[in-house]
Amino acid sequence: MLTNFNQQLYKRRRRANAQGLILSMAAMGLGLAVLLWILFVLLSNGLAAVDWNMFTKDTPAPGSEGGGLRNAIVGSLMMVGLSVLVSTPIGILAGIYLTEYGDQSKTAELTRFVTDIMLSAPSIVLGLFVYAIAVATVGNFSGYAGSLALSLIAIPVVMRTTENMLRLVPSSLREAAFALGAPRWKVSTMVTLRAAKSGVITGLLLAVARISGETAPLLFTALNNQFFSTDMGKPMANLPVVIFQFAMSPYENWIRLAWGGALLITLAVLVLNILARVFFREKISA
Repeated sequence: MLTNFNQQLYKRRRRANAQGLILSMAAMGLGLAVLLWILFVLLSNGLAAVDWNMFTKDTPAPGSEGGGLRNAIVGSLMMVGLSVLVSTPIGILAGIYLTEYGDQSKTAELTRFVTDIMLSAPSIVLGLFVYAIAVATVGNFSGYAGSLALSLIAIPVVMRTTENMLRLVPSSLREAAFALGAPRWKVSTMVTLRAAKSGVITGLLLAVARISGETAPLLFTALNNQFFSTDMGKPMANLPVVIFQFAMSPYENWIRLAWGGALLITLAVLVLNILARVFFREKISA
């Protein structure tokens, strides 16, 4: 009797396992199908707009032919680059503090609470916040305000990822460094951070991928600029806002450029992720 019961239980578990695998494979296949469909539509419409003029000419006026996205590309690179320069040290240092110094302190609890709020807050709310403190008070839109809004989005991502990755480092590694007489700051930066560098870089790439396509915060901060400009103290063109405006326009030329800009952002994030993973894989294997 016991043997028959065990056999029936074994068969039920096998059926449940098979059902779970089938459902998991079906969900994965559905997700991949949707992703491939999106990439196919993006490539088929975006490749037609990619040419030399897109990188050498500025956005065209309404109803005009030709034009490109040079001013929007340069503006996006400047704002995203400044945001990365600001958010990277702040996020990494805050993650180190939460893990190595103030793990159980009230300051750490408050910081985690604020981080959770910023991670879950819609980006348009952060854009309105920056508009209230950096645009309305000054009286003009600017690239600096756009970079500030993007930094507020990127800092929580980098900080939370850094904290989670540092917690995965074995405590025995820290104890060995302390046993050799290394101070805490050196253990935190030269031992644990190096051990978790791949995960930290992944978090940074996630932050870059998120802010590269943000439109709502830039509508309230950087606005847009039809002309080429490198002055971040004034309104600055950027790819997300240009894509948003051109995609809803009645001009075929603008819609074509919108597809090209969307493809450019997608390929830039993809290439950045691939290069970073290949680079760090070679470093680890060496």
